[in-house]
Amino acid sequence: MSKPIKAIFAGSFDPITNGHIDIIERASKLFGELKIGILINPNKNALFSMEERLELIRKSTDHIKNIEVVFFEGLLVDYCKKNDITVLVRGIRSSADIAYELQMAHMNKELDDRIETVIIPTNTKYSFISSSLIKEVLRFNANIEDLVPKCVLEELKKKRGLL
Repeated sequence: MSKPIKAIFAGSFDPITNGHIDIIERASKLFGELKIGILINPNKNALFSMEERLELIRKSTDHIKNIEVVFFEGLLVDYCKKNDITVLVRGIRSSADIAYELQMAHMNKELDDRIETVIIPTNTKYSFISSSLIKEVLRFNANIEDLVPKCVLEELKKKRGLL
């Protein structure tokens, strides 16, 4: 019997959006194990702490059974090598994302030829969403309730003064 394929969907998730959830739900059906990797980037000025992001992702994905939320720093390929992960899941929203993700897929393949990248186009209703845009429009009290999970919306409202 073969082992289930392990995959990882990595990002900063500051905050996680319904676009991210869409990709996670769809990827979880394709792979035996799916890790949601939160990138530790000390150069980014994050709104949510690592622990807050971890908790928001867990709450937003508690209906999905074959996922695990993890932190990592450094190269994603190195994390994959250490954890026997062979597939990188990437979501795309636009042609600009395609160009960037293709470049990254080639670099990751160069760094470890066992790594494959699977690109999943986001649902069109989420194609304009980014974590940065969510934070930007919330500054002006825009209604974002259809764009982020309810638990994220509640936490964003608490942090509105920090935006």
